[in-house]
Amino acid sequence: MIGFSGVLRALGLALVGSMHPRMLWLSFRPFLIVAVFWGILLWFVWSPALDYLRIFLSASIFTSWIEHALAWLGIEGSQTWLAPLFFIMLLMPIAAISLLVTITFSTVPAIVNSVAEQAAYAKLAIHLDASFFASFFGGLVYTIWSSLICLVLVFLTLPVWWIPPLFAILPPLLWGWLTMRLMTYDVLAKHATTAERNILLEKYRWSLLTMGILAGLLGVVPSFFWATSVLALVLFPFVSFVALWVYSIIFVFAALWFAHFLLQALVELRSAPMIDVIEADVLGR
Repeated sequence: MIGFSGVLRALGLALVGSMHPRMLWLSFRPFLIVAVFWGILLWFVWSPALDYLRIFLSASIFTSWIEHALAWLGIEGSQTWLAPLFFIMLLMPIAAISLLVTITFSTVPAIVNSVAEQAAYAKLAIHLDASFFASFFGGLVYTIWSSLICLVLVFLTLPVWWIPPLFAILPPLLWGWLTMRLMTYDVLAKHATTAERNILLEKYRWSLLTMGILAGLLGVVPSFFWATSVLALVLFPFVSFVALWVYSIIFVFAALWFAHFLLQALVELRSAPMIDVIEADVLGR
């Protein structure tokens, strides 16, 4: 059974692979789609959304507490930039989740195919337990459900993202959990049966969650910048696009990391004695 050495092996291969021109293009393509979508949407909703948000925040006890705290610290005029900052903090998690979902459907299959072509995984057979449409809609439901759970958790915890050190703890946990669920499902969708996927999830649950959290830690950099820098408001259009591309590169790297780890785990699972596979399946149930 692969362990910590397998995680490090997959990490090294993912770091090298993410710098390949093809992977850079695969990170840019979904970013371009999401950036155009959100850019057009913001063009129409930015001003009215800020007006509604200012009205809401003016009656909010939480916002009043923040304004008093900032005034006590000698920071005046917070009313002018507090609403845009709140709007950005609400928007970026939604944009990041939409980017992850876009990458899951448009990019992860290409990444998995690219990794599966390597010699170490060349003998892996393709298994599909259902038709293409059943697999596609099953993955769609799984992705939407996981994303909605993450989105609800983001909105429930967003007010405390301002409090150190929670801004460095909560986003990695949330992105890590969602990344683990989506990447694990999609990496194994084509090559593993349902039984094999359940066995691997049971055997490597903590390794996969650790990988997801570590990948989520990389996403703290854009989150930290949005949460702490007024410069993000001044350069919002430019910085938001840069942040989305950073997220895109991180998600592509995570897909490579999960693909190398899980495909290697699948190779070892299929090469194990049948009795070990049966026992692992029983334990997984």
